Amino acid sequence: MTLGQQLSLTWKLSIPAIMAQLSSIVMQYIDAAMVGSLGADASASIGLVSTTTWLFGGACSAAATGFSVQVAHSIGAGDLGKARSILRQALVAVGLFGILWGVAGMSISPFLPGWLGGDVSIRRDAFLYFLIYSAFLPVLQLYALAGSMLRCSGNMRVPSILSVLMCLLDVVFNFFLIFPTREVRWAGLVFSVPGAGWGVEGAALGTGLAELVAAGLMLWFLCTRSKELGLAREQGSFRPTAPVLKHAVRIGLPMGVEHSVICGAQIMTTVIVAPLGIFSIAANSFAITAESLCYMPGYGIADAATTLVGQSYGAGRKDLTRRFAYITVSMGMLVMGLMGVIMYVGAPFIIGTMTPDAEVLALGVTALRIEAFAEPMFAASIVAYSIFIGTGSTIIPSLMNFFSIWAVRLPLAALLAPSMGLSGVWLAMCIELCFRGAIFLIRLWWVFGRRRAAAVAT
Repeated sequence: MTLGQQLSLTWKLSIPAIMAQLSSIVMQYIDAAMVGSLGADASASIGLVSTTTWLFGGACSAAATGFSVQVAHSIGAGDLGKARSILRQALVAVGLFGILWGVAGMSISPFLPGWLGGDVSIRRDAFLYFLIYSAFLPVLQLYALAGSMLRCSGNMRVPSILSVLMCLLDVVFNFFLIFPTREVRWAGLVFSVPGAGWGVEGAALGTGLAELVAAGLMLWFLCTRSKELGLAREQGSFRPTAPVLKHAVRIGLPMGVEHSVICGAQIMTTVIVAPLGIFSIAANSFAITAESLCYMPGYGIADAATTLVGQSYGAGRKDLTRRFAYITVSMGMLVMGLMGVIMYVGAPFIIGTMTPDAEVLALGVTALRIEAFAEPMFAASIVAYSIFIGTGSTIIPSLMNFFSIWAVRLPLAALLAPSMGLSGVWLAMCIELCFRGAIFLIRLWWVFGRRRAAAVAT
């Protein structure tokens, strides 16, 4: 492949993946905006448990990746029979994991808001939001698995389309579940729109129902329509085997542990922010959601990187693996750098669409503008991490993420928050992300650039 062909392929795979990632964040953005109209308390109740939802969702993603990377390697090696066998085993293994994980989340939901130091006024809504979220975790797990499998087979379009559909369904469900029955004026006419009036709980249920529809469609396409992975093409056992499970654990466990400790650090950040007051909690939640619009393109390119690097690695093409690694990390830094500029300039508008409260708006805008400077290096860490996942190497990158957050971000946040408030927390995050990007770039050069130089010299 020429450089132009490699760039074209990378971009073609990245665009649908970016759209899929953006649609998931837009769904969170819609939830935040709809709930934000109910007041700061409602927003803070979701913001309080948001980092814990990432913890549980990330574990689902890690479980799916442990199997999908094996599928990418098998497809790259031309062994489609083995790829389908891994998929059958994955459906059983991660399905059971999703059920157990959901039960665990529901069990801790009554106690979680108190553990996080949330104000008494927001604990009930926070508890119910996380309870409903946890009940839909088995659905989220199967959705993550199906999407990851399709992407690793090279099909980025279907996950992207279904992610957009899920976003649209979330709007519809939220529209009827969050707000009470009310009158709406349009074109001079007055309509009575029915509504459940469930507020924060309605937002959680609307999101869960949207995930249910999208997961069902994704699994149907994967199992019946996928050319590479369609299970109707051949019969086989669904019983998980020791070699596949061990390989999945070797890939997915470091990712799960790494994500857990990162989300644990984010939960600690929430604990640091909570004493700053309800306005800071709400602003922190809105800023996190708004920043996601900036870094989700990086995650989309990272998905493409895992597919391209994973299949090249499985095919034994070290030269192609290296080139796709360099192309994707450079593309990620460029795209997220541009998004950082947009985020800095548009911060007042972005936060303003989610809350009418002036104090929350001011705090959120300041946080976003601090974070904008870290986006290129954040992209380097995101894409480089996914490159290493594509090769099946997850232990060292996971340790790097763990060290960066716990040794740099949290101590800085604890040091700066008392004097600088929420701005100090986000300044600590900005410094840490730049540090993390730097060490991932060094690791990327060490694995690909240094070894190639040594091979050439030999």
